[in-house]
Order: sequence, then structure tokens, then C-alpha cells
Amino acid sequence: MALAAFADKKFKLSSSEKFDDYMKALGVSFVTRQVGNAVSPVVHLTVDGDKYTLTSTSSFKTSTISFKLGEPFDQETPDGRKVKATITLEGDNTLVENQEGSGKTTKIVREFSANEIKMILTVDNIVCTRIYKLQE
Repeated sequence: MALAAFADKKFKLSSSEKFDDYMKALGVSFVTRQVGNAVSPVVHLTVDGDKYTLTSTSSFKTSTISFKLGEPFDQETPDGRKVKATITLEGDNTLVENQEGSGKTTKIVREFSANEIKMILTVDNIVCTRIYKLQE
């Protein structure tokens, strides 16, 4: 199933492991971490030709990134860090994002399936797993 098959669907965060540790390793403030741990964002992917847009919406903040596969772009992360990111497609359904900036290298893997997105965030030796379930 190609990635476009997952476009225009909404996926809501249903579980999260080690997100606080992940944010702490990136130097995110205590207050921002408290908010980040409390919200359950909804992720939405749109595809327009070779341009992809990922939007994450929560009661706290909405963040949007638009990108073309394999092309580096400047990004401000939801916690306010400025990074250089590159996103590639592995197989038919997995977006792999590499972020450089703030003295840290971060890898974010988003694996799309029919009813969920499995997101694996890695920084230093910390691996955070967040599962988003399809909203009906």
C-alpha cells in the first residue's frame, strides 16, 4: 500500500513510552515537557504530487511541516528548536526523518499501517515509541 493511501486520514495519539525522557535529552524545559506529556495530538498527512505535509494538532499547539522526499529543509520543532531535517521514504509506508541541530541528531520513524501510525523517536540512547490510532 503506497503512502498516499494513508493521506487525508486522522490518527490520534493512543500510547506513548519514554516521551518525557526523549524531551529531556533534547533540553526541553520542564513546563513544556509537562504540556507535551499531557496532550494527545492528532496527526494528518496530505500528499500533493511530490509534496507531503504532516500536521500535528493538539489543544496546546498545531505544527505543520511540508517537504519533498530527500530534500533538506529548515524546521522549527513543536518545542521551538530550529533544525535541518531530511525525510525519506523506506518501502511503501515508512517515513524516516533525520534532524540535525541544537547539538543533537534525532531520528523519527513514522510507520503507517491501515489503522495506526507507529512513531519511533530516537536521540542519544533514548528510544521513544508513540502509537497513533486511526480515528473513525
